[in-house]
Amino acid sequence: MTSSITSWGRRFFVTVGAAAILLPFGIVAAQTDSDPSGQVREVGAIAATAAARAVCNPGSAPETGLQGDVPAADRDSGRSGQGYSCNVTRLGAYGGRGGGINSVTFDHCAYIGTFFPGDLLGSEEGVQVVDVADPTNPVRTATLTEPAMLAGTWESLKVNETRKLLVGTGVPALTGAGLLSVYDLTDCAHPRLLNPGPGTDLAMPLPITAHEGGFSPDGNTYWSSGVAPGLVSAVDLTDPAAPHVVWQGLPGLSMHGFGFSPDGNLMYLANNMGGLMILDVGAVQRRDPGPQVRELSHLTWTDGWASQHNIPVTYGGRPYVFATNEAGSGGVKIIDVAEPTRPRIVETIKLEINLPENQDTAMASAAGGSLFAYDTHYCAADRAADPTALACSWTSSGIRVFDVRDPSAVREIAYYNPPARTGRNTELWNSPHALASIIGPPVLAGPAVVQAVLQGQFDLTQATSERSGMLAFGDLSTDWCFSPPEWRGNQLWTTCADNGFLALEVDRNVYTPPADQRSTTGS
Repeated sequence: MTSSITSWGRRFFVTVGAAAILLPFGIVAAQTDSDPSGQVREVGAIAATAAARAVCNPGSAPETGLQGDVPAADRDSGRSGQGYSCNVTRLGAYGGRGGGINSVTFDHCAYIGTFFPGDLLGSEEGVQVVDVADPTNPVRTATLTEPAMLAGTWESLKVNETRKLLVGTGVPALTGAGLLSVYDLTDCAHPRLLNPGPGTDLAMPLPITAHEGGFSPDGNTYWSSGVAPGLVSAVDLTDPAAPHVVWQGLPGLSMHGFGFSPDGNLMYLANNMGGLMILDVGAVQRRDPGPQVRELSHLTWTDGWASQHNIPVTYGGRPYVFATNEAGSGGVKIIDVAEPTRPRIVETIKLEINLPENQDTAMASAAGGSLFAYDTHYCAADRAADPTALACSWTSSGIRVFDVRDPSAVREIAYYNPPARTGRNTELWNSPHALASIIGPPVLAGPAVVQAVLQGQFDLTQATSERSGMLAFGDLSTDWCFSPPEWRGNQLWTTCADNGFLALEVDRNVYTPPADQRSTTGS
């Protein structure tokens, strides 16, 4: 984008870009309200309130615009290359060649997910194992190079603390099939492969599709889902050396991540088109012969889509889930699931940049930043019972931390948006952001733009910036933060696509860890 493009030209590009974004999403608006059984319920309301802003302590480097926004002026001037922080200090980092999509941590270690084919280009092939015993100096100690780890792990890389297991599946292009490797994490810095046969041996693939995955609470089942089609598979890991499928089904056309009740009998399954499906998977959990899975309810919404995963928690003993939305400015839904057949949304956590009246501003600033804009991806609560804080990766808005002690009055207490690595695309082979930047517009913001237009809240002049002509070959003027920020006392360990692994510390005067803190992502 150059300054020679006229104001008229910029408006033309915005109009063309918006049209390109809107066209593919007609089917979202055409969803039916219910199926003949009456089980599917749709919520059409759009949450229009943002969480209260964090009050930044001295020494912070606060945002310069709307909450969560990285303004076009900051992107173009290089200001975003300094990053933004509020009540968060960066302790240390391991950059590598980028952070993949989803990475996980266990004990004093982190496991950096892979993005195919970029993860094969360079000396650091496969999943990087990073020892974070000293958070100021994370060190790579091993590399996992089994076929599933090389094929790209997407959002499948997960840990079960109870059994000290790490699992990842091979996902070379949105959906994968057949590859799954299981590792023992007794020595977290040096994982040990447990299944050299089924799932790892190319001659012995498992009959699964893969994109996203998660564990049952007891670690005996790894659940794998594909987004196209939405096939869900239950893989028995009772003997990790011999993983095998014990149930498989197609709950919907495109399914995403999971959360589970503490006993493993209820699955909170994310509907990729925007929604929550509650399934009774008790028969699988018990290993009944010929297990049957029952759908208890299906709640859909138009406020956000690509629902990512669900974190089961309780307040005063009453069950809820935090449900994240990867696209469409849907934020994080807080859903009362006390009646599994009648879940209901009680609150939505959003940033100011996610509100309907600010979608034009988001379009102006995110132009040229590629597919994603300002949306949630993965979150972690600091404990499952009466959580006090929720930390979320929020793509181009970085890492956001909320006080959630009162789910009806959520407020932001801290954030960290890492320095943009603008112009370093060719160095970041394992970054989906770098590889996706051949596309300029924030395509996945489409439904939110549609809704703002239909509500008369989209001002084309506000949606125009010097970046609006960047329909291809976008830049890295923000990072994309996708991985869950996992709690370690006042520290958060996470990974962003461009900056890689980050060890962060939340100021003690805004957050006090509960004595029974135990970071949870739901699966």
